[in-house]
Amino acid sequence: MQIKIPEVGESIVEALVSVWLKPDGATVVKDDIVCELETDKVNVELIAEASGVLKVIVPAGQTVAIGTLIAEIDEGAVAEATITPATPAPTAPAVSVEKVPVAALAASAPSNPAARKLAAEQGVDLAQVAGSGRDGRVILENVAAHAESASSAATTPAAPVEAAPTALAEAGDPRPVTRQAMTPIRQRIAARLLEARQQTAMLTTFNEVDMTRVKALRSRHQEHFTQKHGIKLGLMSFFVKATVEALREVPAVNARIDGSDIVYHHYYDIGIAVGTDRGLVVPVLRNADQLSFAEIEQQIAELATKAQKRKLTLAELEGGTFTITNGGVYGSLLSTPIINPPQCGVLGMHSIQPRPVVRDDEVVIRPMMNLALSYDHRLIDGREAVGFLKLIKELIEDPQELMLEL
Repeated sequence: MQIKIPEVGESIVEALVSVWLKPDGATVVKDDIVCELETDKVNVELIAEASGVLKVIVPAGQTVAIGTLIAEIDEGAVAEATITPATPAPTAPAVSVEKVPVAALAASAPSNPAARKLAAEQGVDLAQVAGSGRDGRVILENVAAHAESASSAATTPAAPVEAAPTALAEAGDPRPVTRQAMTPIRQRIAARLLEARQQTAMLTTFNEVDMTRVKALRSRHQEHFTQKHGIKLGLMSFFVKATVEALREVPAVNARIDGSDIVYHHYYDIGIAVGTDRGLVVPVLRNADQLSFAEIEQQIAELATKAQKRKLTLAELEGGTFTITNGGVYGSLLSTPIINPPQCGVLGMHSIQPRPVVRDDEVVIRPMMNLALSYDHRLIDGREAVGFLKLIKELIEDPQELMLEL
C-alpha cells in the first residue's frame, strides 16, 4: 500500500512531512496514525489504510508536493517483536528473552485464550501487557485496558520535527549566526501580511473604552454563569456581541471587494485570532449573531484548544467576514492590527489598565482599554470607521443592551 501526500485544499500545493509517529520498519495496524503533515494552513494526520510494515521514503523535515509518495506499507511482511515473559514462580527456572514473529505471539504469550483472541483482534503485543491473573498471566481485562491506553496515546500528536538550526558564520563575518528554514505556516503568515500591506489602503482609527460595567457584570454573575454553562464568562463574548451589532449598523465593515464589485455579507462569521507556538491562526465563529454568550465562550475555548493541538481543519479557518484580535493577553497597550484579506476590517483589543479619566467634571480611576480598528479605506470611509468603533465603545460601556443570557 502506498502513502501519498493527499489533496488538502484547492490553494495548498505542498506539505511539510512534520513527524513520523511510526518509525521506518515499524509494524502498523490499520487505522494507526503514522504521519503528521504541516501545510501553510492546517496540519493533517495520515492514517494507515492497511496493516503491515512501514517503509519511510521521505524523512521528516522535507517539504514535498501534493501527490508525492512518502511511504509504503508492506502488507505481507511479518515484523519481529521482543517478548518478555511474565515473571515465573520462584521454583521455576529462569526464562530468557527471545524474539519471535508477531504471528506467534498468541501461541507463546502467558495468557488465557480469551485474552489471546482479543489481542489478535486489537493488534496488541502481549509482551507489553502486564498480567494480573494467576502467576502473572495476562487476562482479558488486561488486554482491553492496554488497548484503550494505546489508542489514547496514538491520538496524541508527537512534537513536530523541525529542521534543526545550525550556528555558522556569515561570509565576511566570523561571528556565528543561526539559520533555520521557515515553516509553511510562518511563510503563509508572512505572505498574508505583505499582501495586506500591498493590496489594501489600510488605515487605523483608535478609541478607548471604560470596562467598569463589564467587569462588574462578570464579577456579579460569574459563579452563576459557570455553574449553568460549564465555562467562565470572558471578555471576548462581549466584544463578539458588540461587534455583530456594529456590523449590522455599518455593513461596509462586514463586506469585501471582489474586482470592481462590493460583496456585502448578510451573515456574521467572526474570526478570532489565536496565538500558537507556530504563529497566529484565525479560526472562525460561524453565524456569530445566532450564538449566545455561553456558546461563544464554549466555541472559542474549543477552537483555541484545537489550535494549540494543531487539530484545526480548513473549514474552521476559512471564510471569516471580520476578525477580532486581543493583543492584551500578551500585555499590549496599543497596536495597529493588520487586515486579513479579503476582509476589510479587524478589531484590536488591548490590556485593561487603571487610568485617570474625567467623569462628571471629576478625575476618577477607571479600568480602561484601548481599541483599534484597521480598515480598508477603499471601501470604508473614515466616518463609517469612527462610527463603527464608537458604537462598540458604547455597547461595551453599557452592556445591558447586549442582553446577557444567564
